[in-house]
Amino acid sequence: MGGQPYWSWYGFDYRVEWCATFVSWAFNQVGYSEPKFAACQSQGIPYYSSMGRWASRGYEHIAAGDAIFFDWEGDGSSDHVGIVIGTDGTRVYTVEGNSGDACKVRDYDLNSSVIMGYGLMN
Repeated sequence: MGGQPYWSWYGFDYRVEWCATFVSWAFNQVGYSEPKFAACQSQGIPYYSSMGRWASRGYEHIAAGDAIFFDWEGDGSSDHVGIVIGTDGTRVYTVEGNSGDACKVRDYDLNSSVIMGYGLMN
């Protein structure tokens, strides 16, 4: 079942949309106990905002290790989250859980309208 190692690590005993639990698991694997969130809009973004570590799309200093939040529907609510693995100044490269029910490396134009913003870890 897709994402089982990540949503079960988080504490769920049933499948959930698992992009956020994947991000939380990955941060935990490198020694961060926080952030730990299972929902993008209601938990992830508020965490980063409350810590003063939220940056909207267009932020120029993103770095590997930052969380990247997406708004696929353009309704102002985050639907998905991944981890930035790099940028070349034009594109941002990510690793994402629950991308087609798998973990995938993806890339986006830095000005893409689907990028909502970033949770800064660096």
